[in-house]
Amino acid sequence: MGFEEGFAIAQDQLEAILVTLPSNPSDNSLNAAKITVTTRVNAPLDQVWHAYTNPEDIKQWNTASDDWHTTSATVDLREGGEFCSRMEAKDGSMGFDFAGRYTKIVENELIEYEFGDRCAQVEFKLLPCEVNANEVNANAVNVSVTFESEADNTVEQQRTGWQAILDNFARHVEATA
Repeated sequence: MGFEEGFAIAQDQLEAILVTLPSNPSDNSLNAAKITVTTRVNAPLDQVWHAYTNPEDIKQWNTASDDWHTTSATVDLREGGEFCSRMEAKDGSMGFDFAGRYTKIVENELIEYEFGDRCAQVEFKLLPCEVNANEVNANAVNVSVTFESEADNTVEQQRTGWQAILDNFARHVEATA
């Protein structure tokens, strides 16, 4: 391959990348990495969805470590509806509201939301049956959360924290299944 041909290929690849960037340079997504965490939940899809969207359940599983807890949760599960989970250190030293607005809801499949200047997406997918890959396992759900990173913590710290919360979610659902 000659220089001109290689340059043309590189230019095409660059143009393909540029069209995916937001047109507003102040948009946080220019600086935000997308992070995905995933867990398998061994429970029926209806139960998994309910536990993810029910305030009483959220208060039980929504924590990244044993020294934190969620003291209150509200959910208005509809597009345009708002949610808020109050997360606090158990010793009372600090706390914050994890709050936002739902932008898309597809029952038992998808939740998209905005929180601050960031976005997240939660996907619920039945897993293939281990005996026959063409069938689904009605009692195994893959839950994936993809979110935009923030600047205050490293990507790895954010991934670890969100993964811990999602793993707590799976344990909570499986314990009540």
